Parts: sequence; C-alpha cells; structure tokens
Amino acid sequence: MADKPTKGLADVVAASTALSDIDGKAGRLFYRGYDIHDLAGRATFEETAHLLQRGKLPDRAELGAYAAELVSGRELGALVSANIAEIAEKQKPMEALRSLVSLSGADDPDKDSITPDANLRKAARLTAQQPLLVARFHAARSGGSVPDPDPSRGIAANFLLQVTGRTPDPREVEIFDECLVLHADHTMNASTFAARVCAATLSDMHSAIVAAIGTLKGPLHGGANEQVMKTLESLTPGNVAQAVRDKLAAGEKIMGFGHRVYKTEDPRATHLRRMSAELAESSGDDTYYRMSKEMEEVVFETKGLYPNVDFFAASVYHYLGIPTDLFTPVFSISRMSGWTAHVIEQHADNRLIRPDSEYIGETDQKWKPIDER
Repeated sequence: MADKPTKGLADVVAASTALSDIDGKAGRLFYRGYDIHDLAGRATFEETAHLLQRGKLPDRAELGAYAAELVSGRELGALVSANIAEIAEKQKPMEALRSLVSLSGADDPDKDSITPDANLRKAARLTAQQPLLVARFHAARSGGSVPDPDPSRGIAANFLLQVTGRTPDPREVEIFDECLVLHADHTMNASTFAARVCAATLSDMHSAIVAAIGTLKGPLHGGANEQVMKTLESLTPGNVAQAVRDKLAAGEKIMGFGHRVYKTEDPRATHLRRMSAELAESSGDDTYYRMSKEMEEVVFETKGLYPNVDFFAASVYHYLGIPTDLFTPVFSISRMSGWTAHVIEQHADNRLIRPDSEYIGETDQKWKPIDER
C-alpha cells in the first residue's frame, strides 16, 4: 500500500538547488553557501542579486557592470507605461503588479527566448524594473509623480526616494538595503515553487514570475507583513497583552509568528528586530516597536512561537515611510532576485514538475442519461 501523501508537501524534496539552504533546527539561512548573518548589513542588494543570478559575489568590476546593466534595464516599456494609470485605478497593489509584470513581458526584447544569456538579461531587467513598477503604481493611484531614478544611487535609495517623495537619510537606505538582502531568497517557498513549476514547462521567465507574484499575494505568504501592521494598528499600547491573549484564546492566528521550516528563531527576524529598534529610536516614537516586543513576548509565552521574517519587517517598513498596502509589493522587489535565479536554474537542468496525487472521491459511479438523473 502506498504511503499517505504529506499534506502541503511538508518535508518533501521537490527540487535540487544551489541557490539557498535552511537549517531549520539551528535557525540558519544560506545564499549559495554564505550565511545570511555574514551578508546582512555587509553585502548590498545588488551584490546579493548578482550572487543569486550569476553564481558569485562580484568583484568591483563585475559589480559595476551589473549595476550599469540594472540602470539601462529599468526603463519601462511602452505597453506598461501606457497602462499603469488605468491598472492603478482598477486593481489593488499585488493584482496590479501581476498585470504590469505580464505586460512587461511583451515589451522585453528577449521575450521569445529562454536561452541562458537571454534569461540573465531578463533577470536583470525584472530586478531593475520591479521597484519602479511599485513606485509608479503608487504615484498613479495617489495622483502624484515619481522622481526620475538617480543613476548614482542603488535600488534601495531610489525606491525610498520615489515612493516617499523625499531624499532618504543614508542610514535609512542602509537599513532598507539590508531588508532587501534578507528577503532575496528562501529555498522552496510557495512563490518560488510556483515559479519553478511554471518554468519547468519551458514557459518564459515573465510567465513564471507572474505565477510567483500571484502566489506571493496570499496572506499566508507575502501578505503576512501587511496583516502584522494592521494588527498593530488595531491595538493600543495599553491593551496589547490582553488583546493578543484574547485572540489566541479564541483560536485566531497572530500573523508573523511560526514558520514551516524554522524550529527556532528565523535568522532574518534577528536583524529586523534590531533595525526596528533603531528606527523607532531615531523616529522619536517607539510605540510600534514597543507593541511589537510585547506581542512577541506574549505569543512566545502562550504558544512558544518565534517571530518570522514578516513580524518585525512590518514596523521597519512603517518607520521607513512605506504605505502599509505596499509591504507585500516591497517583498516582491527583493524576492525578484531569487525568483529569477530559480527560473534560470530550472531552465538550465529542466525536468517537468508533475507530482502524483491521492484520489479521495467517489468510485464505481454508474452513468445515467440526463432525463434519469
């Protein structure tokens, strides 16, 4: 008799990858063998994207060439540009990004090719364009305009400038850049798996990324950070502990806690907690950080759950001035580096991903003509 299927494919190895690895028991995350604790706050997002997409941390010349490729590749095509306003009027942020990335595929000069060189070029363009898509969407829906990106600035600095309308403090740029590094890849998470399933049919990179964005949209994946902020906003500093206990007693899920893989603290949460504390202090209002810490203590005391990457990311993005409903789109800015790297890897050594299933429906049904049913 065949083994029962594992619900949600938990612990089932679905693919081999050289991109990232997790030690869930020790709470460690690696990008191509580099510990996230060594990369966070040291490697820039551009260096990290190069590592994931091109297999190595770049030297200065390689980083300069890659940065130049990002600058030249971030200009949006005519079809995307012509439709941003209408899409922003009719769709919510993640729906809009799904549509805009799909349209950008039509504008891409390599749209009909999945060769290794074409995939590398498309990966750079998608990585460069995603922050601009988010900023342009936000400007379109709010009736504002987006400052032209500064070629001398990296992705983190330009995005903060474009989405907030003010020149960011250098330390804010460093913190946001570190956030992008922390979210860049995370083994076979739901959106990455969706991208690889699509790519495994030898579909193009843009189609695979649209599949990933549609998956990230869900509140049990990328949408969790937005839900964390909404929970914080629904509470008052004096009632955090009791409100959280009441929610848990009622069987409600507190977003931002627990993880399918980590059995101890998510290593990314360690850095995000520190950054939240720093931004809270520099802002002069540590309310959301203090509330977050109290929530963390109550959930651990009650349920034994550790915060995951989404929990402190919420207050960090809030302190940086990013609108709450853009938290998940910001996740996509970072994860674009990992998604595209996984598509490259899938196409390089491809096999169709086609799992089996267990049938649990009716058997031995007898046909009846429609007049006898």
